[in-house]
Amino acid sequence: MEASADDTFLYFGFGSNLLRERIQLKNPTAVFVDVACLTNYKLCFGGTIGSRWHGGAASIMESEGDTVWGVVWRLKQSDLPSLDEQEGRGEVYDRLQVTVQSQEGVKYTCLTYQMIHYVEEKPSPQYLLVIRKGAEQNKLPEDYRKRLDSIPDNGYDGDVEILRALDI
Repeated sequence: MEASADDTFLYFGFGSNLLRERIQLKNPTAVFVDVACLTNYKLCFGGTIGSRWHGGAASIMESEGDTVWGVVWRLKQSDLPSLDEQEGRGEVYDRLQVTVQSQEGVKYTCLTYQMIHYVEEKPSPQYLLVIRKGAEQNKLPEDYRKRLDSIPDNGYDGDVEILRALDI
């Protein structure tokens, strides 16, 4: 991943980092650029129940003909270590460079993250709430938001600490 001339990079958020308040919690330089689609990938959820979200976390998996909608954020290079830490780079996720396209046809080359050792795990209702709020906040396409609404959760009904920081 190369930084631009102004020492920033583009990041494609498709999970909890769809929500502005979530990405800016630890990456304060994040600025919305566009809504975009990653083609030939599908959204999936994996991980372990012991995660901070008490269920599976979002990842992407190559899948011919499928699409994942998300948000392109511009961040300063100084936020990259924080983003890597948030994503558990090297342990949970690895960086991946992808090309996404806006509804208007603009293409962006972005950094994103993909789960290293994917094992399917249903997400918690709280995690899905953050994703759905981010999709609504950024006006992702209605049919994709309906798809997000149809994802089954794991039924966890306990506390999720990060939600207090997000004031949700």
